[in-house]
Amino acid sequence: MPWLNHEQGSESWLNARRGVITGSRFKDARDKIKSSKPSAKCIQYAMDLARERVGGKAPEKFQNAAMRTGTEQEPFARAMYEARTGHIVDEVGFYLSDDSRFGLSPDGLVDDVGVVEIKTMVSSETLFTAIADHDISEYIDQCLGYLWLLGRQWVDLVLWCPDLGHMVIHRITRDEDAIEALEADLIAFSHLVNDYEIKLREAIRANQQEVTA
Repeated sequence: MPWLNHEQGSESWLNARRGVITGSRFKDARDKIKSSKPSAKCIQYAMDLARERVGGKAPEKFQNAAMRTGTEQEPFARAMYEARTGHIVDEVGFYLSDDSRFGLSPDGLVDDVGVVEIKTMVSSETLFTAIADHDISEYIDQCLGYLWLLGRQWVDLVLWCPDLGHMVIHRITRDEDAIEALEADLIAFSHLVNDYEIKLREAIRANQQEVTA
């Protein structure tokens, strides 16, 4: 995948992501209700993307203190990861698929085989879920997305708790069945976004014709 050398969080980085199904939202894109139909969260995300593709601007997610802390702590976590593993992490920008439907912003790459994804355990709930209870399901779809679109062999999911000085590294390796399931769900979600985009464009066009009639 080609990549754009935009600093994460910058205006150019945000602009490149508009209308793109991004790795951090793959879990939302796959979210379904018990009947296997898209959930309200999934539909809302599809509508937001369709709005952006038509030229609009979906409501921005408020960057709370936890998000800011995660951004601030990332360089420290990356340095500790390098010291612990001996890997040299290359920082990269935003990867965009050839069809511009999917995008990824990994926290770093290792040689030609690995990806590093850093999650800072800011809230106590996140800390207990991911570290104490060993439940990392919240991050699996994003990690699988790296393996799918970047063709990498593994992702090191780095859980970093700065106030405790504690780091846990989960190595997630390729699981072709899981990757195929992810791909199928995301392609289906992409079709859903396209449907909403067409619907919105047709509604705008019809309204404009009424005004000029």
